[in-house]
Amino acid sequence: MKPKINQNIVENFLIENREAYYRLAYSYVHNKDDALDIVQDAICKALGSSKSLNDPTAIKSWFYRIVVNTSLDFIRKNKRLVYVEDEDLEVLGPSKSDQYEDFDLQQALEKLPTMSKTIITLRFFEDMTFEEIAQILDQNINTVKTRFYTSIRKLRIELDDIAEFH
Repeated sequence: MKPKINQNIVENFLIENREAYYRLAYSYVHNKDDALDIVQDAICKALGSSKSLNDPTAIKSWFYRIVVNTSLDFIRKNKRLVYVEDEDLEVLGPSKSDQYEDFDLQQALEKLPTMSKTIITLRFFEDMTFEEIAQILDQNINTVKTRFYTSIRKLRIELDDIAEFH
């Protein structure tokens, strides 16, 4: 039997990993204030439902799922186009050297369907395994892999199209 997670474990985990969750929310909305609102909402949801989390090893994928769903809910509620300035991307911080520095890549990502963008973001920018992504999206691992490789092909096409215009 796995030990139950108490509120302090959840709180500590959220505090230790807040930058990663902010980056993920920011990758959806491209706005500092909106990303902070999403993370705050996700934290409130997590703290409110932390008693339902029984497996300490699942805390990462459990909270990523909350952030992804909260981000998607926010986008649905606030359907609008978002334009990002290059200097706004620097807000993401120095946690990883290749974080969204390639504007063409970001532009191509924005043209992909939401599920494709989510899978690529989690795999490359959050350095997650297919197993973790499958848990977060509550999907079969083979479905995630298929969608990943399809998304990569679409991304290559988008990048080729963008490169033709430069």
